[in-house]
Amino acid sequence: MSQPLMPHATASWLVDNTSLTFQQIAEFCGLHILEVQAIADDTAATKLTGRDPLRSGELTMEEIEKGQADPAYRLRMQKEPDQALRTKGPRYTPVSKRQDKPDGVAWLIRNHPELSDGQIGKLIGTTRSTIQALRERTHWNIANIQPKDPVTLGLTTQRELDAAVAKAAKAAGTQAQNDVGMERDREALIEELRAEREAAARDAEAALAAEQAEVEDTAAAGQGFDDPFRT
Repeated sequence: MSQPLMPHATASWLVDNTSLTFQQIAEFCGLHILEVQAIADDTAATKLTGRDPLRSGELTMEEIEKGQADPAYRLRMQKEPDQALRTKGPRYTPVSKRQDKPDGVAWLIRNHPELSDGQIGKLIGTTRSTIQALRERTHWNIANIQPKDPVTLGLTTQRELDAAVAKAAKAAGTQAQNDVGMERDREALIEELRAEREAAARDAEAALAAEQAEVEDTAAAGQGFDDPFRT
């Protein structure tokens, strides 16, 4: 199912401006219900500025009203977000992913030695000096670098990687070959990321259950208190 362009910001707007259930909002935005709960309780890491899905055309008021009338109704995306177009110039990498660049470069060096430093730099958005340091294992953080598929890390797309590999293979007069080990690496990393997300969700659920139990215990203790002035 397609998701809004900015899921968390859209969820924040829906929480503040509709009576949709947290489950409906979570399903539409592709979030965990506890993430929506955190947004509603203002316990998220940062206070989000809501993004109106009506203005973007991703939802209609009629669709929202259907959801408000029936808690079991699943909201339908009316217009999928426009795909971002790759423009010329240096590749922009979000701050949260920049620490993953060396891992992606190391993976390319290990699995695609036919790629030049210039091709790797264009794919990952890093400098030749960094690539050279990783090739020579003189990078300042070499002890902590683990080769990881840059596609899975979100540093490039599979289409761009395949095109670069094909171009390098053509220049070398060879044919690009699929490496079974590469696919295993990708699947292993996907499983690792999925496990981390599930663990975080379990921890959040446990914390919420503990908080609810504490509230119930406090309420029960208050009901059992004997008031000396009560007749």
